[in-house]
Amino acid sequence: MALDMRTALTVAGSDSIGGAGIQADVKAMSAVGVHAATVITALTAQNTTGVNGILPVSEEFIKAQLEAVLKDSDIKAIKTGMLYSAEIVGTVADILEDHEAPLVVDPVMVAGTGSTLMQDDLANALRRKLLPICEIVTPNKSEAEVLAKMKIKTKDDERFAAELIGKQGSAVLMKGGHYNTPTVVDFLYLSSEFTKMEYPRLKKAGHGSGCVLSSYITANMAKGMDVANAVFKSREMIQDAIASQYVIGHGDMVVNPCVKEGESDGFMVLDALDSAASRILDIVPEEFVPKNGMNIAMAMRNAAGPEEIAAIDKRLTVHNGMIRKGGPAKFGTAEGLSYILMAVMKHDPESRCIMSLSCTREMLDVMEEVGMRVVPVELAKDKFMESTEKAISGCGELPDALVDKVAKKDRIVRLLAKDTTDMLSKLEEII
Repeated sequence: MALDMRTALTVAGSDSIGGAGIQADVKAMSAVGVHAATVITALTAQNTTGVNGILPVSEEFIKAQLEAVLKDSDIKAIKTGMLYSAEIVGTVADILEDHEAPLVVDPVMVAGTGSTLMQDDLANALRRKLLPICEIVTPNKSEAEVLAKMKIKTKDDERFAAELIGKQGSAVLMKGGHYNTPTVVDFLYLSSEFTKMEYPRLKKAGHGSGCVLSSYITANMAKGMDVANAVFKSREMIQDAIASQYVIGHGDMVVNPCVKEGESDGFMVLDALDSAASRILDIVPEEFVPKNGMNIAMAMRNAAGPEEIAAIDKRLTVHNGMIRKGGPAKFGTAEGLSYILMAVMKHDPESRCIMSLSCTREMLDVMEEVGMRVVPVELAKDKFMESTEKAISGCGELPDALVDKVAKKDRIVRLLAKDTTDMLSKLEEII
C-alpha cells in the first residue's frame, strides 16, 4: 500500500551554509511529514556571519521550475521566501494566482546577520502582487515596518501595521522575536481579530528561524490544518527548534528544524528537573531544606544567561513536616542559582546542574568521608557570578560543592553536578 505523502512547495533562495532558505525549508517540511518540492529563486554565497554574494535566477527559469512542479504534483500548500526582485515576484505571482493551494508569504528582506536580501522595489511588488493572493504573511518587526510603511514602536503600532498589511484579506503573523523582552509575544491577525501567543525567550533565535517557522506553517496547512491551527502548532514547533539550535560556524547559531516534538534541549531540561524533584521529595530529609526553600536548577547547553536556566518554580519548601514542590520547572525562575551556575559552566560547560541545601556539620563530615571536595565561597550581594568565579579559580579545579564561607543562621551548600542523574547520585551519597 502506497504511503499518502502530501507535497508542499517552497519558492525561495538557496543558502550555501544550509541553515536558512531552501535547505532549511526542505528539512522543516520533512520534519512535519510532508514532501518538499522546490523552486530556487536565487543562489547566495552566505554563511552564519553574513551574505557575500547573490546570483538571481532568471525569471524564465523560475517560470520553468514552477510549471514543471505544478504540472506533475498535487501541491497542497505553497510558501514563498526570498524572491529578491519585483520581476521575480511578478513571475511567481502570475503563476500562483490561479492555483488553489493556500499560499504562505514569508517576506524575506534581510538575513538574520543583517545582510540585505532584496532589491529596492521588492516591497511594492509584494504589496501589489502577492499579499492579495496569499492566505497568511509572516513578517518580523522590520519587515512589517516596510510592508505597512510605518515605524513600529508600541504594541498598538504593531496591531495597526497588521491591519494595514492584512487589509486585502490575508492573515498576518506578527513575529515578536526582535524585541528585547523576557518573553516573545507574537500576534495572529485573522478575520479582524488578534490572538496573542506568548513564549519564554530561551535564547537568541539563530540563523533560519523565520524560514523554518513559515515552512512549518506551510507543511501543516498541506496536511489539512486551517491557518490558525497551523500557526499555533508551528509556533510550538519553532520553540523546540530554537531551543535545540547548534553551532556550525563562527557567527549565529543555526536552528534545528529536524528536532522531534518533545525532544528539544529546553524540553528535556524541564522534564529532567520535574523528575528529579519528584525523587528529591522521597529521599531528602526535612533538615536539608533551607528556611527560604531548597531548589535544583539545570542549564541548557551553551546557556547564555539565566533565562536559559530552569529551576523549580517557588522552590521546594517544608509544610507541616513535609517537603512540597512549589510549582513545575520553569526557565528564568532562580536568578541567584543561575548566576552561580553560569560561573561554574565557565570552568566546565558540562557541569550544568546545581542544588541548594541547608548545611550541617554532619553533612560536611559525610562529604569529606566520601571524597567530595567542598570549597568555601563568600557570595557578595549582586555579584554571585564574580564571587563564584573567584572561589573556583582559587582552588584549581571544579569542586563538588560550594559552601557559604561566612557563618549564618542558615548556611547553604550548593551541590554541583553534570545533570540531574549525577545530582541525585551525589545527593544519595550524603543522605
